[in-house]
Formats: sequence, C-alpha cells, structure tokens
Amino acid sequence: MSQTTATIAQGAPASAQARPRTRGKFRLPVLATQLLILAVLFGAWEAAVRTGAVSGFLFGSPAGVLQAAWKMILNGELWEHANYTLWASAAGFVVGTVLGTIPGLALWYSPYGAKVVEPFLVAINSVPKIAFAPLVILWFGTGIISKVALSISLTSIVALLAAFQAAKDADPDIQKMLVSLGATKRQIFSKVVVPSSLPAIIATFRINIGFALVGTVVGEFISSKYGLGHIIFVASSLYDLNTVWVGIFSLMLLGFVLYAGVDVAEKRLLRWKDQTYATQFKL
Repeated sequence: MSQTTATIAQGAPASAQARPRTRGKFRLPVLATQLLILAVLFGAWEAAVRTGAVSGFLFGSPAGVLQAAWKMILNGELWEHANYTLWASAAGFVVGTVLGTIPGLALWYSPYGAKVVEPFLVAINSVPKIAFAPLVILWFGTGIISKVALSISLTSIVALLAAFQAAKDADPDIQKMLVSLGATKRQIFSKVVVPSSLPAIIATFRINIGFALVGTVVGEFISSKYGLGHIIFVASSLYDLNTVWVGIFSLMLLGFVLYAGVDVAEKRLLRWKDQTYATQFKL
C-alpha cells in the first residue's frame, strides 16, 4: 500500500508539469489558423468591393475602416468613446451580476420564498429589458448613470435565475449525507451549494458580458453624447458605413477585454477545476 502511495506521489508532479505543456501545445497553430481566417475574410471583402461585386457605400471596405479608425485614433475620439462604453458596461456587469447572484443563491434557504418569488422572476424575465430603456433614461437622465442602470437591468435578472437554478441543482445526496453527519444549513450552503453553483455562475458571467454591452449601447443609441453606440448611431444616420464598422469592431474588442476579466476570475475562483478541454485526450 505504501509503495503504491509513493508511486502516485511521485507521478503527481510529473502530470502537473505536463499539464501546462498540453494546454500550450496548440496555442500557436490555433492563433495562426485564426489569423488566416481573418485574412481570408477581410481579403475577400476588400476584393469584392474593389471589383464592384459588393457596394462599398452599403457595406464599407476594410481599407476604409482602417482609414476611419486611424483618423479617430489620432484625434483621440475613438479612445474617448470606447472608454465611456467600457466603464459603463463594466460597472453594469459587476453590479448587476452581484445584485443577481447573491439573492439567487439566498433563495435556496427558503423553498417557500422561492416558490412565491419564482413567477415574478419569470414575468420580469419574459419582458424585453429594452422596453424599459425610455423609462430608465427619464429616471436617471442622459448621463452615464442611465447606461449603467440599463446594463444592470439586463444582467441582474439573468444572474439571479442562473444562481437560483444552480443552487437548486446542488447534489441532494451530498446534502443528505452532511445532514446525517450533523451539519447545519449554513455549513451545507457554504460547503456544498455555493461551490457546486460556481461553475454555472461563472458561465453566466460570460453571457452577461454581452448583455452589459447591449444595455450600454442601447442607452447610447437613445440619448448620449459619448460612447461607441453614439458613434454607430450618428455614423449610420450619415450613411458612413466605415465608421459604423469601427464602432462594431471596437465593441468586439471591449467584449474580449471583459471576457479576459472573467477568465481571470474563473481561474481564481475555480482553481480546483480542470481547465483543459476534453478533446485534448488522445483516443
């Protein structure tokens, strides 16, 4: 028995050292493939515009987009608007996710309260949150607060429902075993319900990134002097498709920034979880 234990102990570091190599094995080929796909897509787009197969007036062109982006970068306009949208979206994402996750987990404590509240949550979730945008603008004005409030309205209900469902799905057998061992409800909540709910909650973070950006951009569409949504709205009104694409691509980059933040949070909160993909196993 001791020999087997020693063998396992000796093998553990080796597997731990091999894991990072496995993760980085496909990094360069994947990056090269992604860049190749982008080059083909933008090259085909530019060629279609130059040959007249596609209208540059209606679709813009990669060269025109780069020219418009460079102009906005030089005069500082792009950074100013992107910074406005980033902070409004990040604030709405963080506040909305926290305000939704904590009550969602807390509903596990009271099945009766959860039954009472659940129909109201379904009713609120069924209403497109964009419908509240005019009200939010009237209540909070045309500044950044209204954009944050719109982001919160979209992200909080999603986070609440996801956390509530994840808490309900916590393994009942483990909970029964802990009850038989004399564990309190608080101990079960902290040792079983919260840890088992974290993967689903983190997955909801990724979804809420998009909702946070949607809330901010919609607010900027309706009434704003700043933000990428404002750029897109004004440029589309002037039929400046190249600038519209600058705003859209900038929103994609902001999504990547927020997504990277969620990745950092996932690595810190879910250190016990194996981050490798199942497809990396040799069959």
